[in-house]
Formats: sequence, structure tokens, C-alpha cells
Amino acid sequence: MIHRGSIVADKVAQSSGPVHRAAHDAPGQAGPSSPGPVELPAESPGPVELPAEDIEANASQRPFQPPPYSSPSTSSLEPRARNANPRGPQYYPGLPVLDYRQYSPPMFELSADTASISTKATYLSENAKALSALVRQLATVPPKPQVLVQGLRGRKVDFRVRLNLMNLLVPDDARRRLDYLRCVNADEAAYRGGNEIALKPDVVDGVEAWCERFVRDPAPVKTFVLERVVANLDTAWLEGQIRSLVAATEYKGVVSVQFPMTHTRVVVQNPDKVNKFFTSVTTLFSGKARYEVVKAVWPFANARNGEQGRRCVVQSEKTWWEEWRDPIKYAISTKRQGWVTNEDKLECIMESKGKGVSMIDWGPEDSEW
Repeated sequence: MIHRGSIVADKVAQSSGPVHRAAHDAPGQAGPSSPGPVELPAESPGPVELPAEDIEANASQRPFQPPPYSSPSTSSLEPRARNANPRGPQYYPGLPVLDYRQYSPPMFELSADTASISTKATYLSENAKALSALVRQLATVPPKPQVLVQGLRGRKVDFRVRLNLMNLLVPDDARRRLDYLRCVNADEAAYRGGNEIALKPDVVDGVEAWCERFVRDPAPVKTFVLERVVANLDTAWLEGQIRSLVAATEYKGVVSVQFPMTHTRVVVQNPDKVNKFFTSVTTLFSGKARYEVVKAVWPFANARNGEQGRRCVVQSEKTWWEEWRDPIKYAISTKRQGWVTNEDKLECIMESKGKGVSMIDWGPEDSEW
């Protein structure tokens, strides 16, 4: 009989080694958004969550052992195991290895357009260390970049397809991640605590110093924003390929190619001292102290397209296009109104869907405007 305690202890021992992360910047500077190693407890009442690289390593080193036909009674452990909170990145097959709980942390609300989360938790406006820790933690997950392709004739939407590009920002090997935190430069215009974009004040000591300034600010209404951005993705090249593909179908309508992003902003605001009406009136007459000085940068590559020595985090725009060209063409040819997913790619690979599609009968035009 296999004892649960020995299995848990074995997992803990295997995962207790150092977690490979990019080195932090020099003290006082905005460091990488990836958090440092997390110490696991000596004993755990429930399953231990391992990093993805440890899962793969353990799978290759340990021989396969079939599960027992019967297991010991664990009635005393099951309630605790169900309530246990897993730590660190979460592994879902087919999805980037991330801590997805950072997209909806406690005391935050998600906006209707899913572009931002916001909170008025008091402690974040009064404790600089808590605010800076939160900023660094929420910077460990990327925004969700997308491709949106639409074809319209008058009021009629012939197709509206969307693709998710988030997996292009997160490599399978965590050691190859390029994400980092960045504060505004001295010559970069930004909201630095006022109601207008400016170059002053210039805080050179990084995230913690900006958080300290925000906490000490006596303004009745103030906000601190973390913005998640994508760098070095050549959207112009991708747009050109998509437009050429649609033109090959002899589509006569108006083609729109956009690259929207969701989950891009984290907004911390001091709580309403009296009520929302008081806050809105105060904001109207005295303005709002806005701090938009910190960005979580998620590079698609380490340089722009065409620059020497360019290295993409996952794959290049050209490689991505070669994989998704036929699924996109197939979705457009079937006048899709929705997402293009891996299932479409699989059908194109296995059943050659999307290949050979040229002229499409788009039907009569909608004369109403």
C-alpha cells in the first residue's frame, strides 16, 4: 500500500531546489516582474504544485508506476486538501504556465470590457510596501493580445474572427522569459502625480519610491496604475499578410484588422472618504492625482523585426503566420463570427481545410447604411 505522506514528502523534496529566474536588477531599480523562489512548507496537507519544468524532469527520470487498485482511507485529509491553496504558476495543458489568480485578485473588480481591474482597498493607499509588493506580483502575468479581423458591407458583418496571441509572450521554459518592470525615464512624459502629463517630479529610486510618493500624497482623490504592455510585435507585417489573404478571396467589403488587448491595467484608488458623490465633485473641481509611471513589459522579441540578433520569445511572426494562415482563411471562407482556435488548426492539418480556398460567394450586398 502506498502511503499519501510519503508521496507528499517526495514531491516536496523534489521541488525544494532553487527556481530559475532572471536576476534582479541593482538595488533601487525596477527589477524583473518574476517573483523570487517560494519556500515550501516542511509538511503539506494536500498536493504540492510543481513548476512546469520540474513536472517534465520528474516525468523523464521516474519510471511509470500504475495507480493502485485501492487506496488508504483519507477522510481526515480530504477536507484540508480541498481547501488548500496551490502556490505559484498553474499548469493547464495547452495554456501558458502562469498564476492565473493574478488576473482577479481579492478586493479587485474586473471592468465590463475586461481591459482593467480596480480596487479601493484602504491598505494599498496607506502602505507603500504592500502596494509595491502587489505591483510586482500582478506584473508576473501578461496582458491578452488578440487579432480581430472583420469584413463589413454596409450594416452586414460577413465575418468577424478573433485569435489569441497571449501564448507568444510566455515560453515553456521559464528561464527564457523576457518580461520586466519599467519605470518612466526622466525625459518621458507621464502622469507623475498630477492631473496632466509632465516630466516632473523625477523619481529615480524605482517602484518602491513611486509607491511611497503615492501613499504620502495628500490629494483627496488619487490613483496608481500598473500598465501591462507588449513590445516588439510587428503588427504592421501581420496586418499586411491578413489583408492580402482576404483580398485573394475577392472580398469587396471593408476589411478591418485590429490588435486589441485586454487585462492591460491595474488601478488602485484611495477609498471614498464620504461617498461617491463627494469624490466625483472633488475630482471635477480639484482634479485627480494620477500616477501612471510603472509598466510591466512583455516582449514578443528582444528587438524589432528586421534588427540584427533578434530573438523571439516563442516564435517569429512569419512562423506564426505559416501555422495560422489556413485556419484564418477557413474561418473567413465559412463566414465565422467567433474565435479561431487550435481545433481549427488541427482540422487544417488533418483534413486540409482552408487549402485551395479562393473565390467565395459572399451573397448580395446590404444596401442599407
